[in-house]
Amino acid sequence: MTIKIKSLNTNMSNFERQFSSYIKSNNAFNKSTQDKVDKIVSSIKKNGDKALLKYINELDGHKVHNINSCFISQAQIKKAYKFVTKQQIAALRKSIKRIKAFSQKQLSRSWSITNDGSMLGEKVTAISSVAIYVPAGKASYPSTVLMNTIPAKVAGVKNIIMVSPIDKIENHALAVVAADLCGVDKILRIGGAHAIAALAYGTKKIDQVDKIVGPGNIYVTLAKKIVYGDVGIDNIAGPSEIVIVADESNNPEWIAMDLFSQAEHDELAQPILISKNAKLLNKVREAIKNLLPSMPRKKIILKSLNNRGLFVKVKNFNEIISIVNRIAPEHLEIMSKDYKKISKFIQNAGAIFLGEYSTEAFGDYCAGPNHVLPTSGSARFSSPLGVYDFQKRSSLIKISKKTAAELSKISSSIAIAEGLYCHAMAAKYRE
Repeated sequence: MTIKIKSLNTNMSNFERQFSSYIKSNNAFNKSTQDKVDKIVSSIKKNGDKALLKYINELDGHKVHNINSCFISQAQIKKAYKFVTKQQIAALRKSIKRIKAFSQKQLSRSWSITNDGSMLGEKVTAISSVAIYVPAGKASYPSTVLMNTIPAKVAGVKNIIMVSPIDKIENHALAVVAADLCGVDKILRIGGAHAIAALAYGTKKIDQVDKIVGPGNIYVTLAKKIVYGDVGIDNIAGPSEIVIVADESNNPEWIAMDLFSQAEHDELAQPILISKNAKLLNKVREAIKNLLPSMPRKKIILKSLNNRGLFVKVKNFNEIISIVNRIAPEHLEIMSKDYKKISKFIQNAGAIFLGEYSTEAFGDYCAGPNHVLPTSGSARFSSPLGVYDFQKRSSLIKISKKTAAELSKISSSIAIAEGLYCHAMAAKYRE
């Protein structure tokens, strides 16, 4: 097992060129795949359930005779509970409690101000219907159910549909149980681009939704990109990534395992370690060498480390800040003892984990904040999924007679400057 993690040192003359090349977004989409997804989405949009049934039987790994059989019944949900342990259910309930408590802090409410008989404000309302996509290929992801459903419920969404390419209930029982505990209204055993298209445009059997959230493979991602505008989406997700900032006080095995925690997701996952201490970087390499052979997903981890892993030796504090903000990582662990000082200068990161006990793994399952995070550098302009993603705002404007006289002069002056005569006259009528 050959481990070849790329190393960079800020003292290198070509550091800037190599670093820039490394962090360049890897979200280029294959045209052939794009064409396939375009065809699927167009077919569903045009032919509805007929096309949907065709793609389910071709792509979802299980055969169905009609769309109705894709809806998971109460009897099937009850069956799912037989395949999970009391300990697992207890863990889900505790996670739900923590995530809900955090989400409630994000809840926005309507507000208004009044002056001279005029009123301005915002009316905050929940999105009416939302679909959550939950992957179900190589593994089951109950945590995805929690992170996507709970903020929507807290926001007040009345109709939540979960779609997932579930083959047998027993293979994904915990995800089904999680959906039941979270209050999902309907669960459908469909996935892929065809599921996204059906939700975006509706069919006779499947209701159209207002927004689609949740991670998926390249087909799901491209489909979400296509339907955006007809429905809302959360983001265009790329491979998972983690940046760890560490020093000589940190345990090399802890660092190695935290790097593994992201690398095991995907061969394209990006694990990065930054440190001023060369000895620590070497110790982590040794820990990786010792620990990796015993990891169940070692082949995936190895490919991730060799393809996209990176160790960066920096000279000082300022270089740490600069590099982290340029990467804008999905997950940032500041394990070093000066984590408070460093965190003050971090502008771009999806989630920031402070101190050596704050492993990213806690964030994935039960810490409280959402694990649906901006990837591929989009933390420069995006935020984690939250309650605010399931609420919308309408401006409230009530102008009194007294205020109208004042606003008329302002509005008409600007409108005339813009060449919009009717705007100006509409304002003048209110003088």
